[in-house]
Amino acid sequence: MINILGNIPNKITVACSGGPDSMAILSFLSSHGKRDVSVAYFNHGTAFGECAEVFIRGYCLEHELTLNTGRIGNMDRGDKSTEEHWRDERAAYLEGIEGTVVTGHNLDDVMEWYLFSTLHGQSKLIPYQRNNVIRPFLTTSKNTLESWCDRHDVPYIVDPGNRDEKYMRSIIRHKILPEALRVNPGLEKVIRRKLNNRANS
Repeated sequence: MINILGNIPNKITVACSGGPDSMAILSFLSSHGKRDVSVAYFNHGTAFGECAEVFIRGYCLEHELTLNTGRIGNMDRGDKSTEEHWRDERAAYLEGIEGTVVTGHNLDDVMEWYLFSTLHGQSKLIPYQRNNVIRPFLTTSKNTLESWCDRHDVPYIVDPGNRDEKYMRSIIRHKILPEALRVNPGLEKVIRRKLNNRANS
């Protein structure tokens, strides 16, 4: 079941990477209610980024959705990691879009970020909102979103870089998180409860 935190306005822009999470959310929001939905895609300048942009352009054309695209402009990441630099550039692009932007962040992303931040002594959750960007699907699991794609024949593409262990997020996703869930199978429930409590406070 796809869970929604908070309220989603009728006029929105869905941030889409072409992956199963954001494609499921784009499909879900486009088919539920009379919403004015457009799409935003941020190209990180990689080979996959180019392929993803072609894929999303084709999907938007087929489904008559307006597409807003951005591209990484500042290649100098200073002392930031590549992941951090990409995240900051994408956030700046999305926050520059007029109106409400909905992202595909989900429960698995929250658990990954919680573990990452805990390893750095902070134990943070992904916030529901930052400026004009909202994340209403934080309590919905990745499996649920992938199942939506399968049931509704929603196409998507998968970035092979998601398994590249030169990125910390890949290590957390494929090694640390599975072990954390093995040690504490209730972790998902704990994180979901924290998110719901914060949303209701």
